[in-house]
Amino acid sequence: MPFLSYKEKKIFYRIKETESENVIIFIHGSGGSSNTWKNQFDLEVNYDLIAVDLPSHDNSNEFSELTLELYVDVIRHLIKSLTYDNVILCGHSLGGAITQQYYFAYPKEISGLILCSTGGRLKVAPFFLNSLRTNYQAFLDSLPAGAFYRKTPRELIENYVQETSKIKAEVTYEDFKICDNFDTIDKTDTIEVPCLIIVGKQDKMTPVKFSQFFRDKIKNSDLNVINDAGHMVMLEKPSEVNKSIENFIINYFN
Repeated sequence: MPFLSYKEKKIFYRIKETESENVIIFIHGSGGSSNTWKNQFDLEVNYDLIAVDLPSHDNSNEFSELTLELYVDVIRHLIKSLTYDNVILCGHSLGGAITQQYYFAYPKEISGLILCSTGGRLKVAPFFLNSLRTNYQAFLDSLPAGAFYRKTPRELIENYVQETSKIKAEVTYEDFKICDNFDTIDKTDTIEVPCLIIVGKQDKMTPVKFSQFFRDKIKNSDLNVINDAGHMVMLEKPSEVNKSIENFIINYFN
């Protein structure tokens, strides 16, 4: 398994290599892992594909403190350890916050952004924060209704909840705290690289209006609202998400 060495710790990432000089790096959301993006490794694009486990998540080593700055720095070390001419960052929810923060810090290092089920501001419902501190099972029990469209297959939802349960409650809590403190909406209109915005039409956690804000503020952007999908749109509607990404590559980078 490939690992990035970061400050004497190991960061796991999955990679699909095509001998390309281009790469899409996928960043998961709160309490997630690289496995969130398993279906995107079927993308038919001339890009290497990488999905990372953030610090303290799944196969990566544990860190004593989790911050947005740490997550951004880990992604930067990963990019610097590789040799690509063009880097597209794709982030879901918390991963979208990391993606935006990376761009604002290092705009010249990024060729494009894919913002999936995320926002320029990510306030978190108190229930999620409270349950993560006091009753992790209550949080897990809330995921089917909170993160998925009501007609999403039960097996898919159960598999996701089981994977999420492997991440420690305190790690997911810190992820949501990062989201709750995230607010860069005053800088959104400074994004100059091409941007693809993807959201499930039934997303309750980051509603469509969050993505419409991106579309209104980012000049070179496309918005794809996917029907019959909630917050976990890349798992619920993988073929639609993949087609959207493929079209984005064709329209902006070929």
